[in-house]
Amino acid sequence: MSFAATILTLFPDMFPGPLGLSLAGRALEKGVWSLSVRDIRDAATDRHRTVDDHPAGGGAGMVLKPDVLAAAIDAAPHQGPRLLMSPRGERLTQALVRELAAGPGCLIVCGRFEGVDERVIGKRGLREVSVGDYVLSGGEPAGLVLLDAVVRLLPGVMGKAESGTEESFEDGLLEHPQFTKPNLWEGLEIPEILLSGDHGAIARWKRGRREELTKARRPDLWAARKDQKI
Repeated sequence: MSFAATILTLFPDMFPGPLGLSLAGRALEKGVWSLSVRDIRDAATDRHRTVDDHPAGGGAGMVLKPDVLAAAIDAAPHQGPRLLMSPRGERLTQALVRELAAGPGCLIVCGRFEGVDERVIGKRGLREVSVGDYVLSGGEPAGLVLLDAVVRLLPGVMGKAESGTEESFEDGLLEHPQFTKPNLWEGLEIPEILLSGDHGAIARWKRGRREELTKARRPDLWAARKDQKI
């Protein structure tokens, strides 16, 4: 069974977007995963297809109506968890990406305006997920990011299985520096050890560079590794 993704959005033309290209696009054509995009406005019942209203208690912007969004969720066939892309959600991590990739699929709600009525989040069991500590104009770019991260881990999408394991965040470390031909470029050479053919030495070099980069750039990850005694 292929991974089935369902998107609820006010801007269905934003999909598949980049997901229709490269690895994700080829996998979509081959049926490794499927994408269903549904317009939230289709669940509105008035002639103006109203999906939002003013926030209770005052404030700027508008809020997605719970009755309309709940109806859109209920009408959308889906497998797996229901996700809401939200800046206040749990941070998207490689561990969460792997969890989702191992499942049958997911439904992704892309919010807009000031957000979603809190009641529908609880009533429809939406799991809030954030792609970072910043605010986007809507959940669509975040949904694209999440699906891109998930799809590339599906079996058969990447050329080599190790492509998904020897990279940043898989074991709490950032990825080591990468090099390719020409060996000499603008006065800089590829580290000699990488051309030695000594696989053990190369592995140790890569590990050392990963640790150095993680300590320097992501002390939070390095501290977490020390706490876990990895």
